[in-house]
Amino acid sequence: MSIKITYFVHGTTTDNEKEISSGWSDVELSELGIKQSIDLWDQTKDTSFDVVFCSDLKRAVKSAELTFKNKVEIIQDERLRECNYGEFNAKPSEIVEPMQEKMITDKFPGGESYEDVKMRINNFLDFLKQNYDGKSVAIIAHKAPQLVLDVLLKNKTWEQAFLDDWRKTKSWQPGWDYILE
Repeated sequence: MSIKITYFVHGTTTDNEKEISSGWSDVELSELGIKQSIDLWDQTKDTSFDVVFCSDLKRAVKSAELTFKNKVEIIQDERLRECNYGEFNAKPSEIVEPMQEKMITDKFPGGESYEDVKMRINNFLDFLKQNYDGKSVAIIAHKAPQLVLDVLLKNKTWEQAFLDDWRKTKSWQPGWDYILE
């Protein structure tokens, strides 16, 4: 069997609006992010999910609650966190974003690499296989876990995943679909 995963990114944060790369810094949704998360229910209400998993960082938790609370079970999971930028958590995006593509195997100072995030997400996917086979799962999280899904489930190289990232192409959509077999 397989698991259908629909991936959602958290709503816009106060850091996003200031062009700050949050990483593990735990920031709030902005007013726009709150509206986006509420509106997401209307954009996805015709899709049925067995469970919603979200990162334990409050921007993802709040997004999940605003979209799915009292509709679908929501489970927080720290494995779905953003990449830990270490000394670069909550630093300007103009500094952090150019570094990201260079931190595939090298760790951010005091933080982790994208390969570290890949190990976390791989562990999470193994958990899904053991516990949610044949189910439809929603995930609300961040940039790095989504890039990892592109690498692991769509067989993209890291370079291709970064190049195709919707944040660069400005091609947001209400959910990205993946199949876990």
